[in-house]
Amino acid sequence: MDAIGVLMMCPMSNYLEQELDNRFKLFRYWAQPKQRDFLADHAASIRAVVGNATAGADAELIASLPKLEIVSCFSVGLDKVDLIKCKEKGIRVTNTPDVLTDDVADLAIGLILAVLRRICECDKYVRRGAWKLGDFKLTTKFSGKRVGIIGLGRIGLAVAERVEAFDCPISYYSRSKKGNTNYTYYGSVVELASNSDILVVAWSLTPETTHIVNRQVIEALGPKGILINIGRGPHIDEAEMVSALVEGRLGGAGLDVFEKEPEVPEQLFGLENVVLLPHVGSGTEETRKAMADLVLGNLEAHFSSKPLLTPVV
Repeated sequence: MDAIGVLMMCPMSNYLEQELDNRFKLFRYWAQPKQRDFLADHAASIRAVVGNATAGADAELIASLPKLEIVSCFSVGLDKVDLIKCKEKGIRVTNTPDVLTDDVADLAIGLILAVLRRICECDKYVRRGAWKLGDFKLTTKFSGKRVGIIGLGRIGLAVAERVEAFDCPISYYSRSKKGNTNYTYYGSVVELASNSDILVVAWSLTPETTHIVNRQVIEALGPKGILINIGRGPHIDEAEMVSALVEGRLGGAGLDVFEKEPEVPEQLFGLENVVLLPHVGSGTEETRKAMADLVLGNLEAHFSSKPLLTPVV
């Protein structure tokens, strides 16, 4: 398959990049100083695109690659891929579900604990020698808190299962009520937030879910409420969240994702009740290798005329 051209959109995984280079004819899109000229020169050779949650295949890229057959994503989220255009042109699309569920759900619990128990601040307190001057201030308990989850898919359900261990009442919002759970269902995000102490965003990003956490939802969560985002940055109206945190209308936030990554609002940097992570939900060696193996497996299956491992389109 070393004659098959594969366009990798941005750096994602050294292992994946090396394996793509070994198995295919790899083109590194981010390394091209004149990307439009590059596409024009190599369009006839590129039959596959490898993207992720940052860079995928939009309508313009798809139109410039007439030989494109498959977009294999190193992510679960597909909002950077024009799925409609892919369907129109018969281009297959795959992603990497399941293998990252545990890591992302684990991180959600870590963020909740870090925000409520001020773990990051405690660490700084010890490091700067302040403990010698007195004990750290009291923080907030996690066990028993009402946890609301936006999106009860694979990751949302995994978060809920972990939260159960903390004896927390669990409720959720999704497009429809789930038949396989006894968790409390609310028909709107505002209603969910009104009945939650901690609100976890764990949904896929679509035009309909963009800014699903808006000012009204934040106000419903309130000055003691905690907002956790392990979904995607645009799920939250970031400007509204920042102002609510600064003004004390929201109790705290644990954020792994942001609207304009890697840009993060500087107003958040000085807030003790906020924990900021650089989009590392799936960022373990084990999971990133498993994701890479799925990308490779889907590409090899496609070009061997075998069933795709994780087809989306």
